[in-house]
Amino acid sequence: MNLVKARETIIDFIRTKIREANVNGVVVGLSGGIDSALTAYLAVEALGHENVLGIHLPELDVTPDEDVLDATEVAGRLNIDFKIIDISGIMSSFMSSIPESDTVNVNINVNVSPLTNGNLKARIRMSVLYYYANLSDRMVIGTGNKTEMILGYYTKYGDGGVDIEPIGDLYKTEVIELSRMAGVPERIITKPPTAGLWIGQTDEEELGMSYVMLDKLFGMLLSDEDPEFINDILNISLEQIDSIIRRINVNIHKSQTPPIAFLDDAHMG
Repeated sequence: MNLVKARETIIDFIRTKIREANVNGVVVGLSGGIDSALTAYLAVEALGHENVLGIHLPELDVTPDEDVLDATEVAGRLNIDFKIIDISGIMSSFMSSIPESDTVNVNINVNVSPLTNGNLKARIRMSVLYYYANLSDRMVIGTGNKTEMILGYYTKYGDGGVDIEPIGDLYKTEVIELSRMAGVPERIITKPPTAGLWIGQTDEEELGMSYVMLDKLFGMLLSDEDPEFINDILNISLEQIDSIIRRINVNIHKSQTPPIAFLDDAHMG
């Protein structure tokens, strides 16, 4: 990919969508990771620092201190308005109101997975971002990349609940390259990617494969290469390939609008 051209295209895309929506700018959730950092850098180039609001939404005792520091550094470098809002209290209020929550009744046999609670956190973060977007007449700018989009590796109506996805056609490895070009701090570029939904979670461990290998795999899958051939070239087991394909198929609903029961026949009598 021509990254210079990609950068120009994304910047123009952000400007165009903001102009079409006739809003004052964007709100970006700054996680302290590479995707949100690059998105913020590109948004500032497109709109000016005064039209970008960064919000970091940590959870006490879960979000690493380095993420708070990295999000703060990005905001400082870009000279954007910035807020840090701890979501622990919001999360606790939700959990204390849900009878099946593992924090409400420890005597009942509940099966609350980290993913169940993690998705709730992502949706809380989405709600806070939209609160500030509505408050200041802005759009929520997404930070998802192409690798995550293909996998469905995001929370529906959570980090997937946004108005625009400017880096959504960049593979993760291309995000890394463009981040270096844009001047994102190297420490943020090289630290292990994480959604920050539970302690110790990392993307690559959860996915069972590195982003570098995933991007190579997707390139071959999208070229309709046979799994046997991919296995020979990339040395990825057929089981791993099948697991990734299953994940894509299971999550495809995330990229589609909710199905509607069309009633054409009923309207005809």
